Amino acid sequence: MEDVAARWWNGIWGRLGRRDVWLAREVRWKVTARAGDSETGRVLRWEFDTEDEALAMVKRLLAADAGGQWRKQSGDSQPPQQT
Repeated sequence: MEDVAARWWNGIWGRLGRRDVWLAREVRWKVTARAGDSETGRVLRWEFDTEDEALAMVKRLLAADAGGQWRKQSGDSQPPQQT
């Protein structure tokens, strides 16, 4: 789902000179999973249209891992860094 907030046009007609710029907001749910530490870990990302779909992926990821004990973290934590 994309919401166009503003749009600009340079006023020139024709395929060679025309320029358009859109400012849009896209609301999507994102799930990020990292295996390893922040420097050398592998990061995977998924995007979903609904919260239910995103939470279903989170549940699959938590169920698939056999090591450790999952704990929900609270507060403003940083997402896993991209490698």
